[in-house]
Amino acid sequence: MPPMLPSLLARTWNPGRTSAEFFDQWHNPADVFSVLLILGGDVVARALAQLSGSRVTPVAFSFGWVAYSVSAVVSVFGENKLMPAPDCPCMVINGQTGYVRDNHSWIIGRMVRDYGSWMHDDTRHQLDEVILEKWNKAKRGKSPGDPDPPRPTQTGLCVSFYNSGPALPGHPGRDVTYYFGLMTGVVQLGIAAIPCGIHGNWGIMVITAVGILLSLVMGSLGQWKQEKWACRSGKRNSVILTKGNGSQHAIVIFGEERGLDLEALATSPATTDTLTTKVTRVSVILLTILWIFLLIAASALKQDTWYLLAVGGIGMLQNILAAGVSRAPEQFGISLSFETVICRPKVMETLFEVEAQYHGVGRSMLGVFFPGKLRPQEEELWNEIAVRAEAAREKAKLSNSLGAGHETSQEAKGS
Repeated sequence: MPPMLPSLLARTWNPGRTSAEFFDQWHNPADVFSVLLILGGDVVARALAQLSGSRVTPVAFSFGWVAYSVSAVVSVFGENKLMPAPDCPCMVINGQTGYVRDNHSWIIGRMVRDYGSWMHDDTRHQLDEVILEKWNKAKRGKSPGDPDPPRPTQTGLCVSFYNSGPALPGHPGRDVTYYFGLMTGVVQLGIAAIPCGIHGNWGIMVITAVGILLSLVMGSLGQWKQEKWACRSGKRNSVILTKGNGSQHAIVIFGEERGLDLEALATSPATTDTLTTKVTRVSVILLTILWIFLLIAASALKQDTWYLLAVGGIGMLQNILAAGVSRAPEQFGISLSFETVICRPKVMETLFEVEAQYHGVGRSMLGVFFPGKLRPQEEELWNEIAVRAEAAREKAKLSNSLGAGHETSQEAKGS
């Protein structure tokens, strides 16, 4: 066996080589963009769900598009849909029958999730007053010498009432978020044009332009509108939106003939089996193939790659903002006008008041917020409210019949 020492001494010990490799990588990153293109697909899916609806969906070209396109193929064939599942679990309650449905609609989920940003000022003020009253009561009940209790973050239940207006299915909500997506594409093209103008490196410009084009084509599929607003209109019913037992808010919406049927909207994504068409499936497959080709082409770029990283980074920022931003119902084509709000320190007190003013609505929520057995005195109060409501209906029916009979007699005399 030859001695080991001479062979070890003959090897070159060069610590500067590693430093040079790090320097070259940070000076001109290689193959980084192609790796980043497969990250962040879920962010792209949520951004598309937020802004889709019209033929122009400004979700910027970013790192996550290749990963999203592959997952979209799985979704249209496996789950038979493009829209992602809602990211805020909530329930939809019929205001007359009390029937409870789990929500499967992206729009309703975001309405409930973002309610704190679009609630009416009257709701906000009354909620603050009830919380302050609860806090003062806690401070009065503390023992002498004890520190003041912290301010409560939640009170019993706050029920807000809205009237539904004419719906606009397919309305993408042309707000700041929408136009920011359009501006992002322009900025990306401007950044990609810099190496083309300075060094004649047109590769980054082509990659960026093709990426933006593919992004717009994916968002322009008519399937988005069909799934996002998969319901009928013209049903005059009342529905209640809430996160369930323990939540702070419940949103009561009185429907009208030109509004959306929110009950159908909540269940359509789960019950409809023939949403995706052959055109959608073929389009998604072709777009996925083109995204993979773009990934291969991007991996060939070795110069000025920082510009390409800047393009993808700006696009990812736009995707994150679009996916997470709070939006009002009007941005989803649902018009609501505020009517009133009922908020009490105790949940049962709120339900009693709601039932007294809007017969059937309070009782519809009773099983959600009180799934167990009620106390005897609570049962008596609910029975009394039901008796009073029935008497009021009989009185109104009698009044209407007498009024109709009087009009008939007047017409007979006139003739």
